[in-house]
Amino acid sequence: MHDLVTDLNKLCDDQPFKTRWYLKNLRTGEEADRDGDTVVYSASTRKISVLMALMKEVHEGRMSLDDPFTIEAKYQDNNSGCFQHLRPGFQVTLFDAATMMIIVSDNACTGKIVDMLGTDYLNEYCQSIGMSQSVHRQNIPDPNLKPEDYPKLSNSTSAKDVGYLLDLMVKGTTDPGVAGQLGSTPELCEQALEIMSWQKIGKLDQMLPADTKVACKTGRGPAHHHDAGVIYDSNGPLYILAAYTEDVAVEYPHASGRYVASAHVAQLSRICWDSLT
Repeated sequence: MHDLVTDLNKLCDDQPFKTRWYLKNLRTGEEADRDGDTVVYSASTRKISVLMALMKEVHEGRMSLDDPFTIEAKYQDNNSGCFQHLRPGFQVTLFDAATMMIIVSDNACTGKIVDMLGTDYLNEYCQSIGMSQSVHRQNIPDPNLKPEDYPKLSNSTSAKDVGYLLDLMVKGTTDPGVAGQLGSTPELCEQALEIMSWQKIGKLDQMLPADTKVACKTGRGPAHHHDAGVIYDSNGPLYILAAYTEDVAVEYPHASGRYVASAHVAQLSRICWDSLT
């Protein structure tokens, strides 16, 4: 792990922007991080905790994944996902909405799900499961904030918080007691990770072998490009990596900031893969 951490930090030191990360080797239990406790803008990685809070409501019988879910026009004023472009008033199921929230980061779905749960409820949920640095403030992030204001005025978390949640989810698939800590069941933990493995816009998987299973949730902001997830090999869950970038420029001489930061996150994951497989 020492050599792996050295390689990860060297790659981060070579970038013109900040990187915070958390890593857990799921075979040995070893953990490492780079500024893992630093509060950052969560962007759409917050949707992992939204998904698990929703699963708690399903488990306790207050909601069903088969419930009808109507997309109203007021939730379509955003710039993330697919449903913003469709005519309002159409209906899917809550399962469909939760899936779209994760796999294409659809904010029409997210905004309504957050309103259904409530930010107070989401914050209580995060605190109850040990995500002490995670705060939900907005159903859909305000696009007019300055980049430096997002962690204070929008939704925030830390790399360790998200990594901790992912670890509970993985353990919860086989341990009913851990699933219970999440207010869930092994079946619902498995369902949540399965949905995350359908991700269409991931970064962690981009440099891995083509058939690698990765259950992840990305996030982006005006100067932020993140991804957090569980990476599997043929024997099951292998490692957790939560990577958060900050102060990314819009453009660099050779490519967009979005491309540069995304490729950086992908390379971090590849270094972990090469070391741990």
